[in-house]
Amino acid sequence: MGRSKHKGPAMGKPHPLLHTPLPVAELRVQFPILAQAIHGHPLAYLDNAASTPMPLPVLQALETFETQQRANIHRGVHTLSQRATDAFDAARATLKDYLGATAEHELVFTSGTTEALNLVAQGLWAGGPGHAWLRPSDRIIVSGLEHHANLLPWQHAARMSGAQLDILLPDAEGRLHEADLAALLDVGGARVFAVTACANATGERPPYEALLRLARQAGALTVLDAAQVAAHGTPVLAQLPDCDFLALSGHKMHGPLGIGVLAGRREALERLHPLRLGGDMVEQASYHGARYAALPARLEGGTPNIAGAVGLAAAARFIDQAGRAAIGAHLQALRAQAVAGLQAIPDVRVLSPHATDAALIAFTVPGVHPHDVGQLLDEAGVAVRTGHHCAQPLLEHLGCGPTTRASFALFNTADEVERLIAGVARARELLQ
Repeated sequence: MGRSKHKGPAMGKPHPLLHTPLPVAELRVQFPILAQAIHGHPLAYLDNAASTPMPLPVLQALETFETQQRANIHRGVHTLSQRATDAFDAARATLKDYLGATAEHELVFTSGTTEALNLVAQGLWAGGPGHAWLRPSDRIIVSGLEHHANLLPWQHAARMSGAQLDILLPDAEGRLHEADLAALLDVGGARVFAVTACANATGERPPYEALLRLARQAGALTVLDAAQVAAHGTPVLAQLPDCDFLALSGHKMHGPLGIGVLAGRREALERLHPLRLGGDMVEQASYHGARYAALPARLEGGTPNIAGAVGLAAAARFIDQAGRAAIGAHLQALRAQAVAGLQAIPDVRVLSPHATDAALIAFTVPGVHPHDVGQLLDEAGVAVRTGHHCAQPLLEHLGCGPTTRASFALFNTADEVERLIAGVARARELLQ
């Protein structure tokens, strides 16, 4: 086995790169799940790009709803139904504020980013001839950085509508370029452009503002997957006039599982054929037809995840109280520390080391399978993610296959990053 020259970190010492104003120690105690040991070691939870833990204010908001307000909304005149309706409507208002929505925007609750993106992709062809936005000979352009949730729905939409699917490929370092999109748009016929605000497999932060602007100027509807920036760098819709649709998940911003949002311009949302047909999304129904309700109800068929919406609103308030700018600075410092430490280990390849705005880092150790790295890290109490991260085409394009990914949240510390670095160095020594 090869021997690493990496000496390992000095445990317990503050890292010189980390000088952020975030009160991390105070925030950590708000997360009960962190107060446990894994295999005899304190838990270092570095899998936040997959799902983030919930803090006490969110747990308390859920408990209050379930014990004092739980009922169905809009269908009852009794007190609990009215309380639930008020809580649900207040949650929508809170999240619209969180996203910087204006009067021209609306927000629809979904089960998460995946459903939100499917709602857009299917909604643009399911209206049928004469009604659907997508038609044969149209073109759909999707960035090559995408999670499968922002690729597979567009593959299906292309098949069902007869449209052509084009991929805006990144360069060898994983970057997207405006000139490449302009060349695709110059061909004509682009009706949709979909891109991520941050690649979940690499941390790449594309110039999405400029890309959305180019696509919108060419007449395409624009779709932004904001899942990976929801907890610290969520785009402000009022400052992003070229974004038609924005999707995110609650479980990636310290909210509950099974809740998310699709927000965007009302004019664009009104183009979507509903994904779910049923209760509470119609104004009038007969045996042979129905008239759909106005937004947002038209796109929220069935009983919604009311508790999830309440919890997600509490998560948004928690993040804003901590301060998005302070959280972002903290996460950037943690990633910089991780990049420097991992690159000091011989043979380790860090993907997109230039992506300084990211809250995640993906890497490979030649000759060592990521699952083995992840298992050794878990034995040391460090939780990471391994595999293709639901972005297999991107990782194959970059020529690296599966990776190990560590991702950070507002409660993570420099000490935990040093434990990650030490664990990877040990894995290389033992397994390479």
